[in-house]
Amino acid sequence: MSTTHATRNEAAKAIGFFERYLTVWVLLCIVTGIGLGHVLAGFFHVIGSMEIAQVNLPVGVLIWLMIIPMLVRIDFSALAQVGRHWRGIGVTLLVNWLVKPFSMALLGWIFVRHAFAGWLPADQLDSYIAGLILLAAAPCTAMVFVWSQLCKGDPYFTLSQVALNDAIMIVAFAPLVALLLGLSSITVPWDTLLVSVGLYIIIPVMLAQWLRRRLMARGEAFFSHTLARLGPWSIAALLTTLVLLFGFQGEAIVRQPLVIAMLAVPILIQVFFNSGLAYLLNRRLGVAHCVAGPSSLIGASNFFELAVATAISLFGFHSGAALATVVGVLIEVPVMLLVVGVVNRSQHWYENA
Repeated sequence: MSTTHATRNEAAKAIGFFERYLTVWVLLCIVTGIGLGHVLAGFFHVIGSMEIAQVNLPVGVLIWLMIIPMLVRIDFSALAQVGRHWRGIGVTLLVNWLVKPFSMALLGWIFVRHAFAGWLPADQLDSYIAGLILLAAAPCTAMVFVWSQLCKGDPYFTLSQVALNDAIMIVAFAPLVALLLGLSSITVPWDTLLVSVGLYIIIPVMLAQWLRRRLMARGEAFFSHTLARLGPWSIAALLTTLVLLFGFQGEAIVRQPLVIAMLAVPILIQVFFNSGLAYLLNRRLGVAHCVAGPSSLIGASNFFELAVATAISLFGFHSGAALATVVGVLIEVPVMLLVVGVVNRSQHWYENA
């Protein structure tokens, strides 16, 4: 069996039905949302007006349904394992927190402010860049375990790296986003940003860890069974949020159909650049391939659920920031599967350094 076919078969086993066809579902949400936005304009107006302190209540509930099942998978006791793979951990932290957010801000400046500026709505340029920054500032959580499994990654490294990233995200996400938005001349009130961090990081982490302890107390089998049942609810909440988002964005997308393609360019470049950088740095440092694989994948992927939630909270449903984060959702699975294939096919080259 060829490597490509083997990767596809492994992906089919590792990724659930909803996750496997996530790109298809997102495309359907685009069409459905645009259509409903025209037919049920009054309904979407009512949904959009249900806010308290700039937080849309229906979306807040959907975001928690998205994020909490993913955070339940995180075992923060795995932080004790960090020292075992300190070189791989160091490479991933470098890429996740010092390279990826700043490189995305640079790519946004190059493509949104300059290369594509003539084809994009002038009043949304700052908002598009903000969405790209939000997408890059949050390292992936849940799907990382799938990517690691597909490249036969060390599960202890993957778990400890994700736990460490989540712990850092609690304290670093808001300052990093504020810094990058400031460097891009985009002003966001600190109180709104901190409310978003509290609602979409701190409280969900606390609830998820409480739920994890309750589930684990009933045994590993019950825990795994419950996670399997929660997974579709998480994806369904994401897709419902996207339908609402595209209900508001429909008119702009119909008017500017190439916006999504143009926003995809900097996202694709940063995925390939950051995954390649992490992979080569690990090889240079003599890190085992089973660690370098998930390290490069964690370094490239994004916690797009958090990015979508924060973009809507900070800039609203109608914003270019919300649309930019959704483009990340659209291309996440096919692009990351491509990176997995490269990691697997290059193992012989990697180990003969």
